[in-house]
Amino acid sequence: MNGPGRPKLASLSDFQFGAVATEMIEDVLLHLAQQNEQAVQEAAGRMGSFRETRIVEFVFLLSEQWCLEKSVSYQAVEILERFMVKQAENICRQATTQLREKTEPQNWRALKEQLFNKFILRLVSCVQLASKLSFHYKIISNITVLNFLQALGYIHTKEELLESELDVLKSLNFQINLPTPLAYVEMLLEVLGYNGCSVPATRLHATCLTLLDLVYLLHEPVYESLLRASIENSTPSQLQGEKFVSVKEDFMLLAVGIIAASAFIQKHECWSQVVGHLQSITGIALESIAAFSYAILTHSVGANTPGRQQSVPSHLAARALRATASSNM
Repeated sequence: MNGPGRPKLASLSDFQFGAVATEMIEDVLLHLAQQNEQAVQEAAGRMGSFRETRIVEFVFLLSEQWCLEKSVSYQAVEILERFMVKQAENICRQATTQLREKTEPQNWRALKEQLFNKFILRLVSCVQLASKLSFHYKIISNITVLNFLQALGYIHTKEELLESELDVLKSLNFQINLPTPLAYVEMLLEVLGYNGCSVPATRLHATCLTLLDLVYLLHEPVYESLLRASIENSTPSQLQGEKFVSVKEDFMLLAVGIIAASAFIQKHECWSQVVGHLQSITGIALESIAAFSYAILTHSVGANTPGRQQSVPSHLAARALRATASSNM
């Protein structure tokens, strides 16, 4: 994988905490909180539709093959998610307008087929754009991308590759520097370090990355279990699922759940202390943090989770998560 000129993947041991001034941390944390609140409020019905396992796995494996930072993987998934949602919305909007105005119908099925046919190209373009955002001197070259596509049986020119990137940029109004859950996780870990957390941030960081990968890969099952817990019903309705979208877009909630689950794995006797710190930093209810970490751990290490070992009754966790969902709606 690491041929001549190929960037090397940074080691987790190279990641440093405690090197940033507290004033800057406070400013960044406030900015992230504001971004998160806006994203939750603007959450639309089809958000998350393209975070399915096969797509996420493809992006992760491609990023690994090209030796990209972990942050690039998450950034690429978020760019692709928003781009594909925009494309799907445009197709539906065109079809609805034509039906209402009874004009000569454009073959929207052909548009959908064209969207599917170009999906791999768009996916690779999103990874390439994310690589440019991460490290400008380690971007993935057009030759590398074209060779990869050719190996899969997709023949494209450099011009088509550039047009694909431009299509993604225009569709998102050039707003591709999107926040990812990793940014929230790392900033909260930084604050935990300053607050005297008993579990070293560097140890938590490595586990957080693994669990964040897991949640991305098992996005639907994890959030489906959260939804069932919040409504205390094993068969949620379509309307309940649509209203729960705001919870899926709450990266701050995801970040505290990831960190709490990581703390339980690393040093379970300190789990309550870590959750207490997270609650004081973010204002998220203890029960909501417990519910999310319980869901994550259930899908990763099994049933021996905080919900079973700590004094957090399941009905209280469900009630808190339900309140979180209601406040986001």
